Amino acid sequence: MVRVFAYCRVSTFEQSTENQVREIRAAGFNIESRRVVAEVVSGSVAASRRQGFAKLHDRLEAGDVLVVTKLDRLGRNAMDVRMTVEDLQQSGVRVHCLALGGADLTSAAGKMTMSVLSAVAEFERDLLLERTAAGLARAKDAGKTLGRPRALSAKQEGLVRDRLVQGDAVAAIARDLNTSRQTIMRARKRVLASLAS
Repeated sequence: MVRVFAYCRVSTFEQSTENQVREIRAAGFNIESRRVVAEVVSGSVAASRRQGFAKLHDRLEAGDVLVVTKLDRLGRNAMDVRMTVEDLQQSGVRVHCLALGGADLTSAAGKMTMSVLSAVAEFERDLLLERTAAGLARAKDAGKTLGRPRALSAKQEGLVRDRLVQGDAVAAIARDLNTSRQTIMRARKRVLASLAS
């Protein structure tokens, strides 16, 4: 006999998984309450790192069916979903997603759908990387300073150099400039590098 499980997830305690359970049952999946796994965890957490999903994964056996309402319930992105589905498929578990017409993601059509989704996700990621690189290049060409702003002005940096050369303590300099010891230590490192060259 085929056992059917449902995995339902919400991101915050203000939300409820009740609608997901209703949607799965309305789609014709007769799932016993003890086989509904619901958890509150951010979608940014990979499925393999979710406590509820990990326990469910341990319960699943070859021939079982896992139903989710949407792909994002199952993973944080297309790659995570694909890895999760492939892992379940290797264990002999079929995965159905209602948002994709109840498609079995482990079937030939489901695998094709997953491949298309993965390709689109990879394309979007590549576009984002290209746009980021182009934006950084434009900012650099415009003379903007990239990265973290310096903690000390050029004048303060000179003051730190003079006081370090005089032998003042790092903690005293940091206190006088109202900054952290780490900032002064980084400045000291730059001073030593400039003196060595």
